[in-house]
Amino acid sequence: MGERTIAQNRRARHEFSIEDTVEAGIALFGTEIKSIRAGKVNLSDSFARIDRGEAWLIGAHIAPWESASRFNHEAKRERKLLLHRSEIDQLLGKTKAKGLTLVPLRLYITGRGKAKLELGLGRGKQLHDKRRDIAERDARRQMERDVAETRRGR
Repeated sequence: MGERTIAQNRRARHEFSIEDTVEAGIALFGTEIKSIRAGKVNLSDSFARIDRGEAWLIGAHIAPWESASRFNHEAKRERKLLLHRSEIDQLLGKTKAKGLTLVPLRLYITGRGKAKLELGLGRGKQLHDKRRDIAERDARRQMERDVAETRRGR
């Protein structure tokens, strides 16, 4: 059994041009992994930060588990990302020197049942870059439509 994508941050690829990606584990409570497996996750307003030599996921919403007792987790708490020291140092260098941002792209479950987060190193897009991307996507769709119509013989 392969990996299963739980949540994607579709806005991230629209708002940022992603230059590199990194896979990170997440330190979770028991009720959080149950909510993740149920698909109750939202990454749209989240970001990652390196603080005091540790990587943190901030703003990700993991819904509280309904069947939990009073020991349920907080929905938008900061979660520690599990990375090697060399990866943290490398990411910190790139974010400081090049002005890049750590953006969560997708959350998935591996074949072994572990929750992983795909982080992207992204540079914020300007409005004209977004417009160009939209125009290219529309042109590509139109070309695909034209090719499909010619194959059908119209």
